[in-house]
Amino acid sequence: MRIFTYILSIIALGLIIFNLTQIDFNDPFNDESTVALITVLAGLCAILLLAILRVSKNIESKVKNKR
Repeated sequence: MRIFTYILSIIALGLIIFNLTQIDFNDPFNDESTVALITVLAGLCAILLLAILRVSKNIESKVKNKR
C-alpha cells in the first residue's frame, strides 16, 4: 500500500508540474489557464489525501502492535 501511495503521489506531482507550465500568468483566468489551475488544485488535493492515508495506515499499524 505504501508503494502504491508513493506512485500516485509522484504521478500527481508530475501532473502539477505539467499544468503549471500550461498556465498563462499574464491572464490566469483564460479558458486554458483555468483548466490548468483546476488541475493543479486537484493534484494538490490528491497529494494531501494520500498523505492522510499514509498517516492513518501508520497509526493503524501502531495500534495493532500495542494489542
